[in-house]
Amino acid sequence: MPKMKTHSGTKKRFRKTAKGKLRGRRANSSHILEKKSPKRKRRMSRPVEVKRPDARRVNTLLGKSRGG
Repeated sequence: MPKMKTHSGTKKRFRKTAKGKLRGRRANSSHILEKKSPKRKRRMSRPVEVKRPDARRVNTLLGKSRGG
């Protein structure tokens, strides 16, 4: 069986923490920003831990085994 290639878009958008958790950009942070409060926009600029169901999908795209 050939090896599975790493998904190029995924490796640019997510990174692993020291404990192996995944961090990525928050949803809804790139458009329709006029109506969002400055506090909310600041919060959205920081990366956030990826939720467990999504982390499984991201790990698969990164070529890793299923992680939680």
